[in-house]
Amino acid sequence: MKFFGSSVALGVAVLGTVLWSQGTAGNAAGVFPYQDDAAVAQGKVIYQDNCASCHGDQLQGEANWRERDEEGYLPAPPHNASGHTWHHADQQLLTITRKGTAALVGNGYRSRMEGYEDVLSESDLLAVFAYIKSTWPAEVIARHNEINEQAEN
Repeated sequence: MKFFGSSVALGVAVLGTVLWSQGTAGNAAGVFPYQDDAAVAQGKVIYQDNCASCHGDQLQGEANWRERDEEGYLPAPPHNASGHTWHHADQQLLTITRKGTAALVGNGYRSRMEGYEDVLSESDLLAVFAYIKSTWPAEVIARHNEINEQAEN
């Protein structure tokens, strides 16, 4: 019985170590499941249905996205590698998308980006960002993973 008990304890310890190390690697890469083909495919559909009308069907954003329009709003930025999405850690991107830009920035900041917390589930949001991140070049993904790692520390 001692052998069985110590074998179980050893198995639990090994499993815990494996899960911890996988979790650590996952944290460095952030929370977006961009390497999960099913999540990416689901995210593409959700993106097309909810985001593409402003951010572009090819993630290209609106024209002159860095310049305020005549009403004082910034056009929707691109989510491809030419934009600034990848400059932000996963949790910040999720907060912006859940709450909307104006709610996050505050101080009377005006934005057409409304929050989606009552529209999309957490798994929907993760899938959308998985799709977006999956389109970036490897060097941009690597830099974004570094940004996520720095945000965790």
